Amino acid sequence: MAKQVKVTEYQTRVYTLLQQIPEGRITSYAAMSKALQSSPRAVGGALRSNPFAPEIPCHRCIASTGHIGGFKGDWEKVPSGQNQVSKRKLLAEEGVLFDANGMLMDKSRFWDDFNLQRL
Repeated sequence: MAKQVKVTEYQTRVYTLLQQIPEGRITSYAAMSKALQSSPRAVGGALRSNPFAPEIPCHRCIASTGHIGGFKGDWEKVPSGQNQVSKRKLLAEEGVLFDANGMLMDKSRFWDDFNLQRL
């Protein structure tokens, strides 16, 4: 018997938005929070507990500054950086690259054309 995953209504809305982000593009916590009329911190909280990754692509959300941001609740140096390595790898496979400081190299990869009718 498969384990049933429970998510909140808010998490469902966040995950629905994530599914709209095309492969090879990224969005920001701020852009998602604006679309949801929420806060970047709340979006980050929902992403941190995404049980459907990478099918629901939380790796496609980065900081609005262009920094790669966290992944699975960890930042680059906390505690081992392994999650950060995973996020970089997933994004690189989609053609989204970051410099040695974790900054997005091609700002044209940003995307925020969310269809709010689908929420």
